[in-house]
Amino acid sequence: MWINFIKQYFFAQTAALVLGYILDLLFGDPKTSLHPICLIGSLIAKLERLFYREGAEKEKRRAGRRLVALVLLFVTASVALFRALAWQIHPAAFVLLESVLLWFSFAQHSLRKESRKVYTAAKKGDVEEARRAVSMIVGRDTAVLDEAGILRAAVETVAENTSDGMIAPLFYAAIGGSLCAYFYKAVNTMDSMIGYKNERYLDFGRAAAKLDDVVNFLPARISALCMIAAAALLRFDARGAARIFKRDRFNHASPNSAQTESVCAGALGLCLAGDAWYGGVLFKKPTIGDAKREIEAEDIPRSCRLLYGTCAIFFAGILLLSILILGCLYACS
Repeated sequence: MWINFIKQYFFAQTAALVLGYILDLLFGDPKTSLHPICLIGSLIAKLERLFYREGAEKEKRRAGRRLVALVLLFVTASVALFRALAWQIHPAAFVLLESVLLWFSFAQHSLRKESRKVYTAAKKGDVEEARRAVSMIVGRDTAVLDEAGILRAAVETVAENTSDGMIAPLFYAAIGGSLCAYFYKAVNTMDSMIGYKNERYLDFGRAAAKLDDVVNFLPARISALCMIAAAALLRFDARGAARIFKRDRFNHASPNSAQTESVCAGALGLCLAGDAWYGGVLFKKPTIGDAKREIEAEDIPRSCRLLYGTCAIFFAGILLLSILILGCLYACS
């Protein structure tokens, strides 16, 4: 009895993962106020207003930990409930719900679409429109960026979000479906909202930032290795990608962000990162990569090809492993 349930569940989970990946490839991230990530963001904002108080360092850290615990409890409980109800209705209903939930957690198509807006404006020579477009996908101050800075910001966000926006949710979806994927997305959303190292969030957002470092540790490194493989398959500079990855993968305040940025910089022969303005404050940062040439607009679609190649390699690995596990399950019955 149990082996039949496990086979049925694993087959349904694998089918949903494939459908969710295809839906993202075809349509991208749907724009709706009922988007699960928007709802998670609203929950975080409400709990921040409830818990945040000016006070001692320990009090703010304690409040931040309470926020993290409540967000994760609410998100995982909600997803678990919807999954259980769908399974009770019918395994097909479970596959439908799960595939939609996973679709909403992936960002491959949308990342390419949004960065393409920067590319299109840059190709037209419309620096202001390119600046406006890049401001929608990066957290830094964009008003101070020249054209090269705008292009670097777009390439960097594609490289970094190859892991954060696609490989990491895929990694956790492969482990535990939408339940684990949304646990990850909740952590990542908290980090993006309250994980800043400024006066307000340094202590209050510490738990969210540290947890984000933990959950991204393996996905960031898997992403980097898959991106090196993608660079070789796509005939970019794979040797340069591996060399810069080895040298510069820790040239960032985060232990994870420079993993894929370093590979991208090496593969394209660019110098990325460096000093950046956030909230009117200049943050001194080391550079990543070597400037073998000046950055150009075409580097944005090149970084997107690396994104797609990296995701395809990792997804193929997941699919192959899932097929092997299914084969073993059916062989054992």
